[in-house]
Amino acid sequence: MPHGPVRVPILNARHSLPVRTRYGPRVDLFDAGALRLLEAPPLRLSPGQRRAMDDAWDAAVRANPALFDGPVAGCTSLVRDERDGLVLTWVRATYRYFVLRRLPGATVRLPSLFVSVAQPSDDGRLLVGRMASWTSSPGRWQLPGGSVEPPPDGQPLDLAALRRHAARELAEETGVDTPADDLTPWQVTRQTNGSVGVLFRAPSRPAAWLHARHAALTATEHALGRTPELDRLALARDPAGLADLTGPHVSYLAPVLHRHARPDGPPSHGHH
Repeated sequence: MPHGPVRVPILNARHSLPVRTRYGPRVDLFDAGALRLLEAPPLRLSPGQRRAMDDAWDAAVRANPALFDGPVAGCTSLVRDERDGLVLTWVRATYRYFVLRRLPGATVRLPSLFVSVAQPSDDGRLLVGRMASWTSSPGRWQLPGGSVEPPPDGQPLDLAALRRHAARELAEETGVDTPADDLTPWQVTRQTNGSVGVLFRAPSRPAAWLHARHAALTATEHALGRTPELDRLALARDPAGLADLTGPHVSYLAPVLHRHARPDGPPSHGHH
């Protein structure tokens, strides 16, 4: 693989669903029903690029000792195939590779690949959570989910594996145990920095029950001297509901809430 930049190709404009809102930068949404994943060889870095990456990672760890350089999957491309499905190409890496995109003048970057769960309440709202102070994005609101971990060598990373991972994240972050088979592929998001998320939709649950499950999880974690990754939950019906939340939120959240509120409507077009 060349030492040049890793690019996320722009999809054919007639197929893309650009969603622009006043809540953040452009985010593209795509139907997740026909998604295939292909593994590519790991990134190759020059000695200088690796030194710059390691120095940036060491600085990040000094600022936040909770950072962990574990195995992770990164996204190198998202394109349409000849059958009008989505093909996502991914590589094995560790978390330190994600600092490449923050380096001034960097010619190599690795967008992240993550899963999220759209958990509706029985009154039509979506569950959102605030990242705890010890996480890599303290105070940020997002859907339950997390970065994708690569499977063991020889095992595929496919939609079924992503579904299982999403179910684990939902349980670990909210206390809501949902069988993986009950999660439905819903949307694929692509942010300005190239990061790609695969969103699954969960069955509706009573709003009070969702809060009770998180309260029980929080009590268990506190008894062990820990804080859950999501330290607070809220329910939002549409993008306007984000105004009630204190703190930043991920760029995909407003477009996803818009799609949730208007599943058959056109994308919204607002201002940055």
